[in-house]
Amino acid sequence: MGKKIIAVNAGPRMGWNTETLITEASKGAESAGAVVERFDLFKLEKYTGCISCFGCKKEKFKGHCICKDGLTPVLDAIREADGLIFGSPNYLGEMTASFRALYERLVFQNLTYSMNPMCCNENMIPVLLIMTSNAPDYGYQELLRNYQQTMSRFVGPTKVFVSGDTLQIKDYSKTDWPWYFDGEAKHKRHETVFPKECRKAYEMGIELAK
Repeated sequence: MGKKIIAVNAGPRMGWNTETLITEASKGAESAGAVVERFDLFKLEKYTGCISCFGCKKEKFKGHCICKDGLTPVLDAIREADGLIFGSPNYLGEMTASFRALYERLVFQNLTYSMNPMCCNENMIPVLLIMTSNAPDYGYQELLRNYQQTMSRFVGPTKVFVSGDTLQIKDYSKTDWPWYFDGEAKHKRHETVFPKECRKAYEMGIELAK
């Protein structure tokens, strides 16, 4: 049986940039024989970020978030997986609140507050972290470096893929945004560059599943 890959979409818009890249990465993983289970965070039952209950710091719950809500099945699935595809659009210079909620609980459950070991995760898995943004992709190196380093330490070796200057809507002429966004340039990039990014995501999905 192939590897089990969990794909998590932390964006709200189906069929757009983040969701499309996650789908392509998932298809790549499946082409390499993996089985992909998908979670769309905006479709889950109510959930929160870490509530700082420190239940995961008790020996019998080590490595397990004890807060039961819509994220519980996602955390359980990741704990048993062989790989993780995790994607989010950039909102106001950060990942979505939905991304942060899962990220907090995914990482904190594995943090021991001890130097030896600092991490209690017994199933370190490769991670593909995808971020999309309507701004150019060169301004987020520090943000993504921090996520990459933390997830590599507490979840597993993490690779980052960024798609910047993305198309936000189909028709910019129906808005008063043209002074800020060049709709024609956005469409051109979406038609010429974004397909290459989709192919790259597909290839990274294959790599993740190997």
